Amino acid sequence: MTKVVLITGASSGMGEITARFLNENGYTVYAGTRNKSLATPEIPGVNNIYLDVTDTNSMEVAVSTIIAKESKIDVLVNNAGFGLVSTAEEVTDEEIFKQFDVNVFGLMKMTRAVMPHMRKAKAGVIINISSFLGKMGLPLLSQYNASKYAVEGFVDSIRFEMAPYNVRVHSIQSGLFGTNFVKKGLVANASTTSGNSPYKDLVAHFVPIVAKAINEGPSPQPIADAVKAIIEDSNSLIAIPVGAEATSFVPLRKTLSDEDFETQVKETFGL
Repeated sequence: MTKVVLITGASSGMGEITARFLNENGYTVYAGTRNKSLATPEIPGVNNIYLDVTDTNSMEVAVSTIIAKESKIDVLVNNAGFGLVSTAEEVTDEEIFKQFDVNVFGLMKMTRAVMPHMRKAKAGVIINISSFLGKMGLPLLSQYNASKYAVEGFVDSIRFEMAPYNVRVHSIQSGLFGTNFVKKGLVANASTTSGNSPYKDLVAHFVPIVAKAINEGPSPQPIADAVKAIIEDSNSLIAIPVGAEATSFVPLRKTLSDEDFETQVKETFGL
């Protein structure tokens, strides 16, 4: 029987590529988008559905709509997210909340919405698109890093709750890929990037490094490949690093002392 997959944040980037790829491989795909007027480009077989992870009602309606039509949701891919560029000193309360509302609270609520259906079916896979920055810190990304650390903790915890019901929970610790994340997925604090910030030298050095890595990065197809592999292999690793930065830094984080790892990060990024 064809598996039904719901993907959040699927109007572009990793989400869109994953939706297209899974559809091409025979899955029934629902591509969630928060913009009612700018849905995912029409892909034969892919169902666009309105879904805003900051709107609990939209998530519940999306899940109910899919269940009514398909009678199940086999796979949830929590992909929606963005990155806030700001120093910890200059970030506003509103920016902190927004970062966590999308990257953490929305992911938790979306997961909660599908859990009863997977639990009753005694089957399901929940895949969370996390980041290598959920395992390490970098300057100007403290809120984003903290949100991804939270995702990793959430995954590790709910695996115990869902295991008795044959529901698998995984994270993909993504590296930097060539998507439109710089234009659409990065939000900058006005004070940090004003040129008058006390951290302006750090901003001038570090922001171009991140932007260049994303703008010139490889295709995010490996993320879609990893999603498919997790769905189809019940023995998949709990957390899978994907991409150059992830496969380099995540293993080092496990083997080096905190002090040696920090030294490695400083040397790599010229900090």
